[in-house]
Amino acid sequence: MSNQTQHEYDRVIGQCRTLFLAKTHDYGTAWRIMRLPSITDQIYIKAQRIRSIQEKGLQLVADGVDEEFVAIINYCVIALMQLRLPADAPLDLDPADVARAYDEQIEENRRLLFAKNHDYGEAWRQMRIESITDIILMKLHRTKQIEDLAGATRVSEGVEANYRDMLNYAVFVLIKRELGGLGS
Repeated sequence: MSNQTQHEYDRVIGQCRTLFLAKTHDYGTAWRIMRLPSITDQIYIKAQRIRSIQEKGLQLVADGVDEEFVAIINYCVIALMQLRLPADAPLDLDPADVARAYDEQIEENRRLLFAKNHDYGEAWRQMRIESITDIILMKLHRTKQIEDLAGATRVSEGVEANYRDMLNYAVFVLIKRELGGLGS
């Protein structure tokens, strides 16, 4: 992965992390009440709104598309943290522990990004933002199917891999939008 991509990725994640920790201050860890399918559905709502705005070319609610991609990133991190927490973990978590868990999940995603960028040669830079939105929606449908199968897949990666991919695709969009990339 190029130094430029590392810098851009870290900048986007830094903004997402800052917002996430500010919301943790305001709301605590209310997200702990959500089961994985609920988190998946929340991500779906965000991605579907993005696609709707892209198709209509108009939005009536003030929250912009960038904010929705940030939400996708942070909900993916929430899902990844939920996957790692024991079933009997308390609903209220210490903010310092949450920050550490957030950083651990992001670091694992960075490693995945390094590996995939090596193999794919940063092909995402040539993709249209609308296509990335569609891929996120496809991965959401896959995740919902895997959840409906209670994780019993035959040949597919599990939900964790899909959350990780959606997170990275959302980061790519924010990088592209910041740099004046193609699409909306």
